[in-house]
Amino acid sequence: MNKTVPMPLVTLNQWFIFIIVLLSLSTGLYNLLLLPFITGIIGLLFKKNPIILIGSQFLRKHKSSYPQEEIAQLQFNQTIAVTCLGISLIGFNFGIPTLGFIFAIMVGLAALVANLGFCVGCFIRFQWQQYQFRRQQNNG
Repeated sequence: MNKTVPMPLVTLNQWFIFIIVLLSLSTGLYNLLLLPFITGIIGLLFKKNPIILIGSQFLRKHKSSYPQEEIAQLQFNQTIAVTCLGISLIGFNFGIPTLGFIFAIMVGLAALVANLGFCVGCFIRFQWQQYQFRRQQNNG
């Protein structure tokens, strides 16, 4: 099984999330957030993100010729995004719009910043792995 995904597909997924969050917040159609939420859930459950699957049809070169992202990292990031989008949807649909805005903006900004070169999820995962390593060293 392939353990990486071409970066252009990861970037496509990040742009998809950012654009949907932007559209949702700018139009007030908050249930548009269901699009990245559902595609993210599908990706987590079935290890096949629909946006990445569609985008892979448009790659011009062989998948392995692109810089790669580790699937484990992608899944970690997707878990954070889906969780935040879920909380946002709960906020908007249960009369807590501040909660909805905070979590939607966090996801949108994280997706935008990732496309600009800094992956918040990657940073969080790295720090978590470092913490686990240090804890293991202290206990072992």
